[in-house]
Amino acid sequence: MRRADLRALAAAALASLSFSAGAVLPTVPTAAAEPVRSFGAAGLLQAGLGLAVVLALIFLCAWAARRFGLQQAGGGRLLKVVSSAMVGQRERVVVVEIGGSWLVLGVAAGQVSALHTMPAQKLSEFDAAPTHRALAGASAFSQRLAESLTKLGKRDGQ
Repeated sequence: MRRADLRALAAAALASLSFSAGAVLPTVPTAAAEPVRSFGAAGLLQAGLGLAVVLALIFLCAWAARRFGLQQAGGGRLLKVVSSAMVGQRERVVVVEIGGSWLVLGVAAGQVSALHTMPAQKLSEFDAAPTHRALAGASAFSQRLAESLTKLGKRDGQ
């Protein structure tokens, strides 16, 4: 047999096998071409609403954790700052409650010194609230500033 005859015979055998296999195997319908989706305003709106829902769920879970006490009361701190006052630009005096006692601490840049120790006292509501004396001090400063500016203006006007 010639080479061309062998090729024709092999092609015929493969064709008959493929036709018989096609008859035995179930046919799968070809999928129609799906239309191309565009990412227009509807897609952006859907993504934005999804993002808003996720953020709302995060905030809702945080609110529920605080509301129902899923975190420790007081943050689990043994130390509580009772009061604090500025003494200089970088120095403060801080009253700290630990256990059943108050510590008066001097705090400076890179240094903390214990100044006094005393038993813890119960704070009245007046002491616990922000003092009006601090606000009065701020108004006294503004009053002195206004006075010095008027003096300065009078001196420049002479």
